[in-house]
Amino acid sequence: MEIEKHELVPKHTLLSDAEKEELMKKYGISVRQLPRILSTDSAVVNLGCKVGDVIKIARKSMTAGESIYYRVVIK
Repeated sequence: MEIEKHELVPKHTLLSDAEKEELMKKYGISVRQLPRILSTDSAVVNLGCKVGDVIKIARKSMTAGESIYYRVVIK
């Protein structure tokens, strides 16, 4: 079974450069201020991400329906 298809693994999406810039503007932050995720994480490896990329993680939530998190890929 592929790791991203497991029911407990949230959906990971690689943001484009334009989406990344829009996110930084929206929250008034820099990429360095985002929480981090290792480039060796299985979900990151499957997306083919490189250091500095931003990942959007959509988790199911019983109270909110869906919660969105962002992580920057580090070495």
